[in-house]
Amino acid sequence: MSTPRGAGVAVRALRMLVTPSRTWDAIAAEPADARGLLPRYVAPLAAIPAICGIVGPLQFGFNIANVGVVMSPLGLVLGAVAGYLLTFVALLAAAVLVDWTGAAFGGSRDRARALELVAYAATASWIGGAAELYPSLGLAVGILAAVYCLYTLYLGITPMLGVPDERRLYAFASILLIVAGLWAVRGFMAMRAAELGGPLYVTYAAPR
Repeated sequence: MSTPRGAGVAVRALRMLVTPSRTWDAIAAEPADARGLLPRYVAPLAAIPAICGIVGPLQFGFNIANVGVVMSPLGLVLGAVAGYLLTFVALLAAAVLVDWTGAAFGGSRDRARALELVAYAATASWIGGAAELYPSLGLAVGILAAVYCLYTLYLGITPMLGVPDERRLYAFASILLIVAGLWAVRGFMAMRAAELGGPLYVTYAAPR
């Protein structure tokens, strides 16, 4: 079975959230489909935080302890578009590095499987991006989603890369550094793109 289409994407995403271990086994049993993965699965799910990250701040703004941060609409769009496009670049780069890392810890070389690993493991983060519709809640949900992504990533290392169980923790630590570094670069570049739309404005609302 190839990468799911249409409603199948929502089903696969839900299973990654609810039963990640069994879902990894099912994915590993399918033929690898790196070509269909990005347009059919990543593209629609990665659009969730991109779109919500524009609509939420425009509708509600972002407020912490009565200090509000306001970004220009153009800056929001530029940052969201840059972040969306850079997601694909980061996933492809991660697949190359994760492929090498898996082989270094006794796994098999299969770049398509490595891409599936990092892409499917990010599911919770993209779904959690819906919380950006209310930015004050988005940060907390984003942290929880990121932790769950790491959990699903750990579960997928052995079935997807063939890394022996006794080496999985070491492989996970190495892959974690790779993913964290790439996502930090992605976030920095998206932030710089957002700055092209104009400066941030800070407002203060006195407590009632």
